[in-house]
This record gives sequence, C-alpha cells and structure tokens, in this order.
Amino acid sequence: MLDGRSPLAGPVSNIASWNYPMSVLVHAMLVQALAGNAVIAKAPTDGGVACLTLACALAAREGVPLTLVSGSGGELSEALVRSPEIGCVSFVGGRDTGARIATAVADLGKRHILEQEGLNTWGVWNYTDFSALTAVVPKLFDYGKQRCTAYPRFVVQRESFADFLAAYLPAVRSIRTGHPLAVEHPDDPLPTLDFGPLINAAKAKELADQVAEAIDRGAVPLHRGTLADGRFLPGQDTSAYLPPVTLLNPPPSSPLHHAEPFGPVDTIVLVDTEAELLAAMNASGGALVATLSTDDPATFRRLAPQIRAFKTGHNKPRSRGDRDELFGGFGASWRGAFVGGELLVRAVTEGPAGERPPGNFPDYQLNA
Repeated sequence: MLDGRSPLAGPVSNIASWNYPMSVLVHAMLVQALAGNAVIAKAPTDGGVACLTLACALAAREGVPLTLVSGSGGELSEALVRSPEIGCVSFVGGRDTGARIATAVADLGKRHILEQEGLNTWGVWNYTDFSALTAVVPKLFDYGKQRCTAYPRFVVQRESFADFLAAYLPAVRSIRTGHPLAVEHPDDPLPTLDFGPLINAAKAKELADQVAEAIDRGAVPLHRGTLADGRFLPGQDTSAYLPPVTLLNPPPSSPLHHAEPFGPVDTIVLVDTEAELLAAMNASGGALVATLSTDDPATFRRLAPQIRAFKTGHNKPRSRGDRDELFGGFGASWRGAFVGGELLVRAVTEGPAGERPPGNFPDYQLNA
C-alpha cells in the first residue's frame, strides 16, 4: 500500500466521538503512524480516556509516535485544526462541530477526513416479508443505537402501516435493558439484555426532553418502554438509562425530525408516493447507510441510487464493517476523503503529483 507513496509533511490530527475508541480511533491512528506520520489525538470529552490512554501508552512504549491530549474542543481545536504544522485533520462527530472544522480546513486547503452524523433511514415500500423485519428490529438497538450506522428512522408506506406495526411493536416490546450482573442470587443465570446505559445521564435527559417536546408538538407515542421492566442492582443509579421509545410523525420543528438522536429513540414517518418516500429518507441531507425493504428487485435498483446514503441495503441493514467496500457518507454526513482498506493509507500519504484520494468532493463520482 505504501509503494510509491510518502508520509504527509506534518502530523495527522484526530478528533473523534467517544464510541468505538479502539476500532475507529486507535485503528486509524495506528494506520496513520505505520504510514510514516506522527499522530496526535484528542481524548473525547464524554468518555474513552482510560481505554485510549492505555492503548497510546502501549504503542508509545514500542516506539510508535502517538500522542494523546485531553481538554475541551474550544481549548484544543485551534491547535489541532488550524495549526499550519498539521498535515491532515481526521474528525468523527456531530455536524455542528464538523461544519466549523470543514470551514477551517477548506480555508487552509488542508487534507481532511470528516465523518459527521446523518439520519440513517429504513424505507418500507411494496413489501410483505414482515416476519424478517420482526427478527431484525431488536438487533438494530445494539449499543442503545449509540453508533454512526444505527437506524433511528423508518419511512413506511401508509397502506402497509398496519402490517409494519404488527411486526415492529412485538419486537421493540421484547427489548430489555439493565445491568448485566443484576441477579437475585449468585447462582442465578445472568440476565439477557439488549443494551445498557447511554454514555451519561445528560444524554439520557436530553433525549427524554426531546421526546417530551415532540409529543407536545404533535408526535404520537407508539411505544414507551419503562425502567420497571429492566434488571438493575439494588440501589443502582439508573439516570443514564433510557428504555426504547417510538414516535409517529415527529413534527418538523423537533430535532427528532431531521437529526440523528444517537440513542434508543425510533421515529416513523408515513408516505403515500415514491417521491415522498425518497424525500423522507433524505431528510438529513446525507447519511452513511440506509435500507429499502421492497419485494421487487427492480424497484430497489430504481430507487436506491436516489437515496442519499453511502451504502444502501436491500431488505437488510448495512454497516461500516462491510469490509469488501470502502466507507464514507454522502452530503452533509461526510466531507473530504473516504476511508476503508487501502484508502485509509492513501488519505494520509502523498502519491503521484496531482492525486487526490476518492472522497465526498463536488467533482467526485462514486462509480467513476
């Protein structure tokens, strides 16, 4: 992968969200370093510091040039984004912060990889195999939907809504949360749980407040889980837990209408035409993944290219970990170089004169 390529002139700077510190952040840092670059990373504010500190200490002990710094984005962004010494900025996080970084790197002409949030959607159109949907819904709640490839939005053909609900509601009602060691007696089997707490109590409250506000403005609550059904240790603090919630038709004024909740809150939007289906699936102006459930392969082939997601599945979820493909996003969900496999090396090295890594640039065509 490094044949004919050289490291960047300056270090690679990494700013990433708290989730997946090893498989996303440390993985990228190691590839950047093995490609010959010095690497610096900001520890996420909300978590992962212990894991990242240990990983970076082990790497530094072996002579790998990784540096981990901690502090607020306001304190560190000037140095990690705008410093002329930085050769590339790699960012994983929300659109507000990402947009500010994108403006900065564009002004400076700096190499960049910016993965930003997107509302990943699951469309249902002329579809009948709802038993398959029942089986997959609990899996979509892995990690409490605190991951960039979670599916928090279902866009459903109105005439199929009754069948969709008959498949969806039993599945979401089966989801259990709690503490994995919550047993009454030491010899009891450990509880089977689908996910645990959110990253912190503040995030749980933020989502609960958004749900309440959306309902006040007209959203219809179809399912609201309760912590009374969870498994917890005696006296355990449960303030960071949020059981699954499902809302029908969140109002346009609600963040749940257009933004990624990053937690166990599903929203459903009903549509009557293919044009409405596509508009609702593209509500966030770009996403990482999407799925279209339809019985007709020809319908999928015709509609999928119009869905603004980097990977679109036919009747099944897509993932960052689909390893035969590179990874990226469309529209506001991604800016700069795409990464995955060899492209991660190309994104942080210099190649032939005039080369630019494939990415979400105005003149880049994915199928070119």
